[in-house]
Amino acid sequence: MRHRNAGFKLGRNTSHRRALLRNLVTSIVLEDRVETTITKAKAVRPHVEKMITLGKKGDVHSRRQALAFLQTREAVTRLFDTVAPRYGDRNGGYLRIVRTGFQKGDGAEKAFIELLGAEAVLDEKRQKRAEVREKKREELQKALAEQQQQAGEEPQA
Repeated sequence: MRHRNAGFKLGRNTSHRRALLRNLVTSIVLEDRVETTITKAKAVRPHVEKMITLGKKGDVHSRRQALAFLQTREAVTRLFDTVAPRYGDRNGGYLRIVRTGFQKGDGAEKAFIELLGAEAVLDEKRQKRAEVREKKREELQKALAEQQQQAGEEPQA
């Protein structure tokens, strides 16, 4: 029985669980969207919400508290400069958990955990990746055409 046992243990000891949650929070702040299991997403939600609340306060003490939890200085800077100002008039509910399917190995249910209001940023990233992919594809086709042309000339020479 799990009476009066609140919280997610995630099958890990305390230090491992804390490190996992810190890494997930840092990734969410930096990337705006992370794919993980449903249970981890539900476990990390209060931590991300607390970090955004600290970011909204914006004072030195809050910045130091965030720096003590987040893994990198870049994450703290992004939290205070970019992420927290998005939610100035919002009291909580900064995240969305979207179920995506099942994990191949063990069948665990997967989900995206993403910050609300980050759709524009995510679309911009998606467009840049598509442009880079298209550019690489064109370069590869050009190189392939040159290679075929050289191969066609060599037997004649």
